[in-house]
Amino acid sequence: MVSSCATPISPVPILHCHLAPFVESYLINNCGFSQEKALKASLKLRLRQPQKPDSIFSFFRNHGFSDSQICKILQRELQLLSCDTQKVLLPKFEFLRSKGVSSLDIVRMVDASPSFLKRSLENHIIPAYEHLRGFHESDEQVIELLIRNPSFLYDGRVPSNFKLLLDFGVTHSNIDILLKRWHNILCSSNLSKTVQELKQMGFDVSTSTFCIALLAKRTVNKTKWEEKIDTFKKWGWSREQILLAFRRQPYIMLSSPDKINAVFSFWVEQAGFKSLDLVRAPGIFQLSLQKRIAPRASVLQFLTSKGLLRKDASLSRPFILTETLFLEKYVISSKGVYYHMLKM
Repeated sequence: MVSSCATPISPVPILHCHLAPFVESYLINNCGFSQEKALKASLKLRLRQPQKPDSIFSFFRNHGFSDSQICKILQRELQLLSCDTQKVLLPKFEFLRSKGVSSLDIVRMVDASPSFLKRSLENHIIPAYEHLRGFHESDEQVIELLIRNPSFLYDGRVPSNFKLLLDFGVTHSNIDILLKRWHNILCSSNLSKTVQELKQMGFDVSTSTFCIALLAKRTVNKTKWEEKIDTFKKWGWSREQILLAFRRQPYIMLSSPDKINAVFSFWVEQAGFKSLDLVRAPGIFQLSLQKRIAPRASVLQFLTSKGLLRKDASLSRPFILTETLFLEKYVISSKGVYYHMLKM
């Protein structure tokens, strides 16, 4: 059988046939590629001599990268091996330094997300930086953000999602919350659909609870979401009551079904309270069952048994109070409760 390299159809296979052995060898010996990965990669990379890739290694070494870091970067972004260091890489390093990014932090950023080195400085990186700068008071704050999330410099979805959120009326302060806490939301697709869904649920995009609701809807898949809905229904909540509780405290949909069941089980079966009490105070699901819910329920049960708690008193509010306020209102003010607590 005659190989395809022996009977080429076009000049391109001839080039690959001659270059592949050199590229494959270079990737294995210098970049830590396995033979299988090097073979596949060699078909995508055109290198005739070691001078070009050697210059890439020299550039990164001169900027503080270790050989293991360089290999990791090149394994993720193979095309960097054939780029011009002075035209492609250096200007981006200089831009970051001009904004106050230290050499060590540049190493960290590239090591974490080398993809931004492939993007155009003028057409993408600088506009992306300036866009972020519009949400912060100083370059220092932008740099701090980029050190944690260098993907903002290359992910094209971020600017469009910024605009989408602003067009929907989301405040700058809420976008800043997303930037600092849940940046992955800004790197997601089809964000418009989720925002519209939350607005239809009755969420006010100007409130901080909207950000939490957005987090819940973007991180909990449909199957898990319905599993949690079914868990609430099992304890007597209607879909309308679940929605009401979700609007009040979106974190409830970030609780696991096990945690939801555990809180309901204690609240209803051990404390003897009504499950619908929690619709008015869904924040209780975020509290520790052992450290907060159970001890305070014991106090409330004692007060109720002694007739010291009004029948129409809220059973949910005491659990949300700070430790100091709870002690003052429900323990210290009643000697009976104080002595009861000492015996526990």
